Amino acid sequence: MSFTPPPSFTTRPTLEGTFGMSASTHWLATASAQAVLERGGNAFDAAVAGAFVLHVVEPHLNGPGGDMVAVFATSEDPTPTVLSGQGPAPAAATRDHYLAEGLELVPGSGALAAAVPGAVDAWLLLLRDHGTWELADVLAFAIGYARDGHPVLERVRATIATVERLFADHWTTSAEHWMPGGRLPEAGEIIKNPAYAAVLERLIAAGDGAPDRESRVEAARTEWKTGYVAQEAVAFLSAPHRHSSGTDHAGVMTVADFVSFSASYEPATTLDFRGHTIAKTGAWGQGPALLQTLAILDGFDDERLDPSTAIGAHTILEAQKLAYADRDAHYGDGDVPLDVLLSAEYADERRALIGASASAEFRPGSVRGAAPFIPPLRTEYSTSAEASGAGEPTVRPTGETRGDTCHIDVVDRHGNIVSATPSGGWLQSSPTIPALGFCLGTRLQMTWLEDGAASTLRPGKRPRTTLTPTLVLKDGHPVTALGSPGGDQQDQWQLLYLLRTIVGGYTPQQAIDAPAFHTTSIAGSFWPRTWEPAGAVVESRLGDDVVAELEALGHVVTRSGDWTLGRLSSVGRDLDRGVMTAAANPRGVQGYAAGR
Repeated sequence: MSFTPPPSFTTRPTLEGTFGMSASTHWLATASAQAVLERGGNAFDAAVAGAFVLHVVEPHLNGPGGDMVAVFATSEDPTPTVLSGQGPAPAAATRDHYLAEGLELVPGSGALAAAVPGAVDAWLLLLRDHGTWELADVLAFAIGYARDGHPVLERVRATIATVERLFADHWTTSAEHWMPGGRLPEAGEIIKNPAYAAVLERLIAAGDGAPDRESRVEAARTEWKTGYVAQEAVAFLSAPHRHSSGTDHAGVMTVADFVSFSASYEPATTLDFRGHTIAKTGAWGQGPALLQTLAILDGFDDERLDPSTAIGAHTILEAQKLAYADRDAHYGDGDVPLDVLLSAEYADERRALIGASASAEFRPGSVRGAAPFIPPLRTEYSTSAEASGAGEPTVRPTGETRGDTCHIDVVDRHGNIVSATPSGGWLQSSPTIPALGFCLGTRLQMTWLEDGAASTLRPGKRPRTTLTPTLVLKDGHPVTALGSPGGDQQDQWQLLYLLRTIVGGYTPQQAIDAPAFHTTSIAGSFWPRTWEPAGAVVESRLGDDVVAELEALGHVVTRSGDWTLGRLSSVGRDLDRGVMTAAANPRGVQGYAAGR
């Protein structure tokens, strides 16, 4: 049985060229990044420009008060490097404090869910060390869209509509910002954010008089951490406000928390798979779960790796359950035994657990004789806050968001390549800070209030983030940068891309277009952190016969529609032909790739 061939039709071509390529979750960010390349900037200048545009045009998916994680390689050094823009828990964000507030989960919205904002500092660090452009030129695109306006997405309008009651009743500054005069914006209406434009201009002005480009960017980093932004955010969120728990709490972040955080570089965690090297974050992110899944799958024949068949989908779903159980039992910002978890011997043990029927159990492995942490495994969770009614699958009326975000990839003709996933600080995270035009993020919801977990809430420690960009190398050279929004699904959807391109020979666009699925039989990372034993969500295009076979094997299958899962984009380098490629997701009619 051979790997299912791709269909001849694709929603758009895989772009090819020799100059440079950009791809992201919004066409304006892609166009801005490509414009930087056209004007002589490198991939890092372009990615930073595009990322700040994403803050403006996808405010329901990310913001400057959120986080970012990137993995990149430079033309001088092909070694994959991770950029961590994942901020830690504030010094006063202790488990005891949250329990004393009457909470049993870190909320999914409100200031108690906020990690120290890391995205802006990380983007500025990348620009300082690897870019070539002046900060004013890089930020001009975002400032223009914030001050002069841009057409608002239908999804932004829908998100605001979902939390309209929360805004009107409790987060009045958010209502004033996003529903001026009490009116929802219409899709395509030009909206502006002059407060955020002014914030960016403050960052630029901080570098006036500095002797060189690097010093000017560094001055902007200092201004972000110590100046107007930190002071306004801390003062505003110190007042009690509504959280997803249905109760009111004050934030605990201080200016000292802003000052103490600096984005950082780390070596990537890697695994070799079928002649390629896959580079991910360390275990403070969920990235190694993708590597664990690949290690398990590498022991099967190709037919068991085909996502378009019942036996392939079953095998993939079962491998993911095992890898993600390890994620939830062992991962966190600390000493995680990845040498064991990524070893061939451990993969053999885990592979042997995959049977002929779907597992409905939570089965983490025991590492070095230590009993694994078992998180609370709730199939449902409710509070009085949810009495307002159910929201759409990503955003609830109480503000918490379950797994959407942004992504951007850029490659240039010099050989610089970057994959970055910015997220958090979305408009429904916490009340809008009027002087800044944005709010803080909610990444601390990925920590536990139970004691004894590697990801238990601890001051100064990063929450085990879902942000998980990918870099792929072949023969030591980077050949693909990819990523996806999607929370717990980010790596599950990227896995399908990797299997279809590396094993199945698909082109990037063919792999992105192909039917997707994921397991929900894992402990969710987002409030209220529920799971669905044996659950699987599939695009209906996977086919009636395949779905019926999966159900016969015991999978609890939810059909989500034909074009609903996966938000991938990618750029690449075909070293044999000397060309670059780009591809983007057609779902949602929003992602775009550009290049020549």
